[in-house]
Amino acid sequence: MAKQEARSNLPPLDLYVPEPKFRPGDDADFSDIVIPAAGETRRPDIADDHHTMRDLSYGLVRVLDGEGKAVGPWDPRLDAETLRKMLRAMALTRAYDQRMFRAQRQGKTSFYMKCLGEEAVAVAAAFALDRDDMCFPSYRQQGILIARDWPLLDMMNQVYSNKQDRLKGRQLPIMYSAKEGGFFSISGNLATQYPQAVGWAMASAAKGDTRIAATWCGEGSTAEGDFHSACIFASVYKAPVILNVVNNQWAISSFSGFAGGEATTFAARAVGYGIAGLRIDGNDALAVHAATQWAAERARTNQGPTIIEHFTYRTEGHSTSDDPSQYRSANEATDWPLGDPIARLKQHLVGLGEWDEERHAAMDLECAEQVKVATKQAEKFGILGHGLHQPLETMFEDVFAQMPWHLREQQAEMLAEYEVAKAKAKQGEA
Repeated sequence: MAKQEARSNLPPLDLYVPEPKFRPGDDADFSDIVIPAAGETRRPDIADDHHTMRDLSYGLVRVLDGEGKAVGPWDPRLDAETLRKMLRAMALTRAYDQRMFRAQRQGKTSFYMKCLGEEAVAVAAAFALDRDDMCFPSYRQQGILIARDWPLLDMMNQVYSNKQDRLKGRQLPIMYSAKEGGFFSISGNLATQYPQAVGWAMASAAKGDTRIAATWCGEGSTAEGDFHSACIFASVYKAPVILNVVNNQWAISSFSGFAGGEATTFAARAVGYGIAGLRIDGNDALAVHAATQWAAERARTNQGPTIIEHFTYRTEGHSTSDDPSQYRSANEATDWPLGDPIARLKQHLVGLGEWDEERHAAMDLECAEQVKVATKQAEKFGILGHGLHQPLETMFEDVFAQMPWHLREQQAEMLAEYEVAKAKAKQGEA
């Protein structure tokens, strides 16, 4: 009773609920975002202790300045041919996205997710990794496959779940899997790829291999338990892995504050786990390449893991099932202060005298035609919704080395019922 009386003059407890700064109808204003000058952030040695680089989790690694010039210690000094290949991979990724998005709107597939405005996150990182390093992506890193010259036709077959789909229609469209491309199967359960990547990296180290792992998740997924379990294992065992957090400001309709983005940066997760952390301009392809290259060298020389936060913006909706106009300001995408990654890399190449508007326009046409040709080939093998493209019995296969008796019984029962249904349907048509 005495304690209650002593607290009687205190205000009641209040639960804080994060709220985005802008909603539909508001004018987005990003003037509060601190964007340091390009080239300003220091670049530590790869062997430096993580304690000495805490400031890098709160800054922003930038290479390209407002005029497209590469400046500062993080400049990877890539040759012009590599820059052009990187630009083309980003442009091809965008062209592929546009075509598959349109295919979904035409009813040719059930679902699609674009990475518009985030192409540098995947493409520039892929160029910085070795070809046989293992990637554990989320659902917006299709650029990794394209940067590694994976056939567009194979990707489209998966989106259409047609008879040439190597995954036999068992995965949601865009959840690719390409072992030969060093691209681990995408999961619809968020952040599961994080502990998988750390485990793969630990196994690589245990075997005395030289390959490292890299994984990606959105900032919203850092609130998942799998993310934190992975960070503990990566930290304790100094796993040779790069942990990428793609902070594109929105997790479906929930803004980054619900994952802790108001309290601190996502790269700051590294500080608590005793891991090297970098926060970088995710729309700067050279910054992405440089940070990934730095983290890869650190991992490959047994210096441990790195968390990289890619500060970027999700220009489109979360997926074709999402309408961002229902929860965010209409001018957010156009007013995002870090610009378009393709336009910025293009400007850099033009400034070097290694590119021009005519060649860029020709490249865009070439990419569009490449995607168009692949689309026509894929659609010859069928599209989602136009009948059964895989034999019905295959739904029981590829789980066990030897199918157990109860599944064999279920398979036989299903096929018998299917034949009866077909016969009835045929009689009805007659």
